[in-house]
Amino acid sequence: MALMNDMHDPHAGYRLPALFRQRPTYLHVDLDATAHNLAQLRERAAGAQVMAILKANAYGHGLLPVALRLAHEGVDFYGVAFLEEAVQMRHAGIESPILILGGLVGYQTKHFIDYHLDITASSLYKAQQISEEASRLGRTARVHLKIDTGMNRIGVRASGAVDFALSVAKLPHIELVGIFSHFVRAQGPDMSLADEQLEQFTDVLDGCKKQGLEFPYVHMANSSALFNIPDARFNMVRPGISLAGYPPGAHLDNGLGLRPAMAMRTEIVYFKGIRKGTGVGYMHTWNAPEDGWLATLPMGYGDGYPRILSNRGEVLIRGKRYPIVGNISMDQMMVFTGQDQFAVGEPVTLLGRDGDEFIGAWELATRADTIAYEILCGWTPRVPRIYEGEGWKPTTI
Repeated sequence: MALMNDMHDPHAGYRLPALFRQRPTYLHVDLDATAHNLAQLRERAAGAQVMAILKANAYGHGLLPVALRLAHEGVDFYGVAFLEEAVQMRHAGIESPILILGGLVGYQTKHFIDYHLDITASSLYKAQQISEEASRLGRTARVHLKIDTGMNRIGVRASGAVDFALSVAKLPHIELVGIFSHFVRAQGPDMSLADEQLEQFTDVLDGCKKQGLEFPYVHMANSSALFNIPDARFNMVRPGISLAGYPPGAHLDNGLGLRPAMAMRTEIVYFKGIRKGTGVGYMHTWNAPEDGWLATLPMGYGDGYPRILSNRGEVLIRGKRYPIVGNISMDQMMVFTGQDQFAVGEPVTLLGRDGDEFIGAWELATRADTIAYEILCGWTPRVPRIYEGEGWKPTTI
């Protein structure tokens, strides 16, 4: 059953009033595919709990619908980047543990504690701030320690991590519930750096254990490590892009049978003939190689379709590929259909499956000299999301 949101849902910043028809351009999100992917990842996790990583609007799919469907499936834990994301989830009725993975700003600490959120402590100073605020509130803060084994973003370096952990453990009003690190590169084929990082992290765990300090949750495996490094699973894994249905690298085989949950579709809004040699779009970067037909689509880089795919990208119409021609505009793009004629209103697929053909996020990313993560996260809020599947309605407001 396809479900379309309306403005009665206060969580829906991207939704249209009911009196308007949706744009012909929309993202279709199959939440049953998300549930299927979770089941496959749980099997691969081999007993480890799953922290569903839903950063960046759940990789562009829609934070609350995806989070609520995963709650319906009994997911163990959530991970997001920012406080605001977690607060939205709490207001939607999600009660499971949520870890904010990013760096903490001191004045946010009260809100973390008020909303019963797990906090990343990336330095002793940060941990002291958390302790002081929790003490002031007469509450206990749940904390995960971030260990830097090579990313050099946030976290205490592995060489000083045991002392760091022991110092945090002594602070009042702090419950040490987790410890984690993050791989620089775990998708192969060269695994030497990943092996070195895993060794550093394991040494930290061993050092803490010798001092009598152990953690309920130990996590390091992102989607790449879940696929490639069984020893990195510990007792929790952190899949992100694989929940969306994609392997973490263009070269990786989808051996788990993941199902992409997202499709981008639109319709032809204008169709006309074009003579050989005629230029198309800004700067006339493409000229028709022969007499043929040109379709205009109501979508452009303002919707998040990368402009770099001008004269590189393709779309699907009736299961056949056609090239995007000319420079992509903010709101429109053109497609050359050769001798094939279509009517206005003909469905067009820019991402997803049509018949036997499939355009995936990694294909678009390769053509755009980027990664699938950026493609999925890049769709702007003006693109409506339409959801298929049950189990995602908020239980509270």
